[in-house]
Amino acid sequence: MKINPENLPRHIAIIMDGNGTWAKKRGLPRNYGHRQGAVALRNIMLHASKLGVEYLTVFAFSTENWKRPKEEVEYLMSLPREFLSEHENEMILEKIRLRWVGSRERLSQDLIKEIEDLEERTKDNQGLVFTIAFNYGGKDEIITAVNDAIKAGKESIGEKEFEEHLSSHFLPDVDLLIRTSNQQRISNFLLWKLAYAELYFTKTLWPDFKPRDLEEAIREYQRRERRFGGIK
Repeated sequence: MKINPENLPRHIAIIMDGNGTWAKKRGLPRNYGHRQGAVALRNIMLHASKLGVEYLTVFAFSTENWKRPKEEVEYLMSLPREFLSEHENEMILEKIRLRWVGSRERLSQDLIKEIEDLEERTKDNQGLVFTIAFNYGGKDEIITAVNDAIKAGKESIGEKEFEEHLSSHFLPDVDLLIRTSNQQRISNFLLWKLAYAELYFTKTLWPDFKPRDLEEAIREYQRRERRFGGIK
């Protein structure tokens, strides 16, 4: 079955799981697995752009990941800077726009500036909107939005108005959620945006996830009938 370009998921979200397992199976440090995961991310980002996907959002670091060993957290803090530095020119060439959702708390000012500077440099790009969810938690995003609405003096609020307070307000609802490494949960990721997402789980570890695997996930999405609570 070929991919139907007329029925692409507009917004694909990915929980990139399995870096540590991939490294352990090879007798390598976990951080090496994270590095190889960054290579896989670059390839998936470019392929999604080539296919014509409008939005790609990836879960890079959660608010719960601070519980991991200090050495691993420090390496994960350095990865966005390395990734963006290595692939900035490709993103600009492919007209990919970078966005970021997540809390700025506990992050270094250098890292914040690095991400925000590339957001600014790519803001006029008209291709794929590539969003990194970094230091992000779905519950945290919703609670922050509620508090922002309260501070704005809102006593009651509708869905559309509430969405304006989310850090992910610029994203449409997720159409297809992919999670690798045979884990079948959403792990506090984009809770508001996942309301009617199609969920796709694969045993493939993230560093082994190739463009052909992305295409298979999209084909599975296209085989499904989306009803949004109604009947067809």
